[in-house]
Amino acid sequence: MKIAVLSGGRSSEHEVSLRSGASVARGLAEAGHEVVAVTIERGGRWRVEGAPVALAPGGGLLGADAVFPALHGAFGEDGSVQGLLELLDVPYVGSDVLASASCLDKLTLKRLFAEGGIPQVEFAAAGEAGWRQRCEAMGLPLWVKPSRMGSSVGISKVEDLADLEAAVGLARRHDPRVIVEASAVGREVECSVLGNESPLTSLPGEIVANAEWYDFEAKYEQGGMELRVPAPISAAESERVRELATTTFALAGCSGLARCDFFVEPGGEVLVNEINTMPGFTETSVYAKLLEASGIGYAELCDRLVELAVERHRAARAHQF
Repeated sequence: MKIAVLSGGRSSEHEVSLRSGASVARGLAEAGHEVVAVTIERGGRWRVEGAPVALAPGGGLLGADAVFPALHGAFGEDGSVQGLLELLDVPYVGSDVLASASCLDKLTLKRLFAEGGIPQVEFAAAGEAGWRQRCEAMGLPLWVKPSRMGSSVGISKVEDLADLEAAVGLARRHDPRVIVEASAVGREVECSVLGNESPLTSLPGEIVANAEWYDFEAKYEQGGMELRVPAPISAAESERVRELATTTFALAGCSGLARCDFFVEPGGEVLVNEINTMPGFTETSVYAKLLEASGIGYAELCDRLVELAVERHRAARAHQF
């Protein structure tokens, strides 16, 4: 098929997205597809080899059979581009508008988890009534984050309540919605999910950051982190991680792919941290490495994601409003 790969975008994760897009293009080409690489500039212009992109409802995107939006963060992973692709009536890889928007917004996702009885750390929305009292009750340290950012951008670790307001101010430079989370002491474990109605889960892997915590540099700089697959947890804990990955994937309405992040506490309890609907997608990114360790190579993964996109698009068309 002819696949348009979108990368770049207007978010602070622009450079990460460019790397993901380049890897996806190679993987799809290796799987036998024709690739059209579409770059979205920081200012929002869409270009192919310097030329503006033609967007035509009913005609897809550059005549492509499907689109792989390898975009991270706002204006790409938040449902905005997904909405555009819905209007263009073209199959696209990943979750739909609602699931993409819900999963990128940490506050919305945490509230969805709470409604669904999913185990997680306590949290508060900065600025809401009684939020400081809830933060005090959660204990220290606290983690202050922009609600709708990825790649650990704008995150602060607060070890003194006197620093809380400054941390919230820093997070608000990136997003007016700010979440404060309690700390977890368990292992950081991640699990990849692949599929639509009946998704499969990967072997869980443990993230070991070569830094105080798993920040932007630890995620993307050479030697910043180590991925241990399978994670050094018990069989029961591993099964619980995979069970919760499937449950949260369905609860959030995800499709195609997601990386689910967890804390496995010393007593064996598994807490859900978040879901990433378009995680980093290079050959060495955690999502792909976990599936590789589970028997699915990178080119095959890219190919299967396109198949899942076409499958979901066909099913959606059969249930038009």
